[in-house]
Amino acid sequence: MSIQRTLSIIKPDATRRSLVGKINAKIEDAGLVIIAQKMLRLTKEQAKAFYKIHEERSFYEDLCSNMVKGPIVVQVLEGDNAVKVYRDTMGATNPANAEPGTIRHEFGESIDLNSVHGSDAPETAAQEIAFFFSQIEICRE
Repeated sequence: MSIQRTLSIIKPDATRRSLVGKINAKIEDAGLVIIAQKMLRLTKEQAKAFYKIHEERSFYEDLCSNMVKGPIVVQVLEGDNAVKVYRDTMGATNPANAEPGTIRHEFGESIDLNSVHGSDAPETAAQEIAFFFSQIEICRE
């Protein structure tokens, strides 16, 4: 067992459709605990800074534009192998390829509007969590 933390973002396409509660239920049903959560609205500059790793990719501008279309919910999730568990719970990036029962299969509208983001590795998770949260905002019992 390896207790980890990972970042979750519920994207504007999902907050617009009031899916936060349904997505959080899937997260908790997967055995993950939400230990920090807040709603905010990113500026274009913040979105570009957060997704800088994708700056050279063709989808970068569209990704950043989609992330500023409305509020997002950022969360810190904790649990045994949290990164993998959450990635499995999210499903494939393209909702058309996601397994039934996953967040993206059930709620994603397209590859660009796929409802959620999750860290891809423990090291990335630490960086992404620090982008949005101070230690005082992360509460575990």
